Amino acid sequence: VLLLLFHVCSLFPILLAVADLGWSQPTLIQEKAIPLALEGKDLLARARTGSGKTAAYAVPIIQHILTSKQSVREQAVRVLVLVPTKELGQQVQTMMRQLTSFCSRDVRVADISSKADVSSQRPILMEKPDVVVGTPARVLAHINAHNLDLQASLEVLVVDEADLIFSFGFEADLKSLLCHLPKIYQSFLMSATFTEDVQALKELLLHNPVVLKLQGSQLPDSSQLQQYTIKCEEEDKFLLVYTLLKLQLVRGKTLLFVGAVDRSYRLKLFLEQFSIPACVLNSELPVQSRCHIITQFNQGFYDIIIATDEQSLSPPAGSSQAKGKEKKNADKGGK
Repeated sequence: VLLLLFHVCSLFPILLAVADLGWSQPTLIQEKAIPLALEGKDLLARARTGSGKTAAYAVPIIQHILTSKQSVREQAVRVLVLVPTKELGQQVQTMMRQLTSFCSRDVRVADISSKADVSSQRPILMEKPDVVVGTPARVLAHINAHNLDLQASLEVLVVDEADLIFSFGFEADLKSLLCHLPKIYQSFLMSATFTEDVQALKELLLHNPVVLKLQGSQLPDSSQLQQYTIKCEEEDKFLLVYTLLKLQLVRGKTLLFVGAVDRSYRLKLFLEQFSIPACVLNSELPVQSRCHIITQFNQGFYDIIIATDEQSLSPPAGSSQAKGKEKKNADKGGK
């Protein structure tokens, strides 16, 4: 009876926050992941951006902290959330604070992913927030500066957008960080795709995980597609694109493909003259810039991507794909 009472008491503030957010039904990832997380399972979950992955791990984390504090009052950093960018760090902190709005005194969240001086963030960590959010590099910097000690207190590790962690250059930082973590903790890997990098993270962080592949095809079937061809003179193409967008004949998230890199920038500048913001994506941009642009597009900073219609893009230097390609080339050279 006491255990049931503790469970209800810890869940009540979360239910109030969920009601305050206006959520009436869980998304698919939330429906599948939350019960498994509450059972203490390690999770590897794939679901598209915007599917509710953050709440899928935030809800069980908050309940875990509230339940733990029923018996252990000592303040400690119990949860670490690793993110590839400071923008995602801010987003995670915002969601966590919304979900803890009725228990903010009991569950404190600190985002250290910004590029502020390490010493300036020291007072935040000295208060031992329950949840720390940050990039692997920032977390490691604070550990090395003795601002953060996870060895004895960490209970849950989350890697959000796991498919971007290595491609953003955090592989060495993450592997070094693991040396400062306890031997036993619950882990969640949340990803939009299952890449070789995610597989490598799975081997590093997870123990007998439950794998949730919830991302079906993001493309509509043939019954939902319509295709049109409009023939016009070269000098009228930009004006036609503007007209389609301005009259809302094309709505929502939009990909505009052009034939050359310089043309993508010309179209971007043309649309911006009419207050239509767009971002450019092409192979001349560094891989981190490309990943950042896609993240901004997914998060709604832009609704239009102008992409160069190229046959292929080389994998990022240092990635698993690039190393595999180099190995094949070396094998060919040796024959």
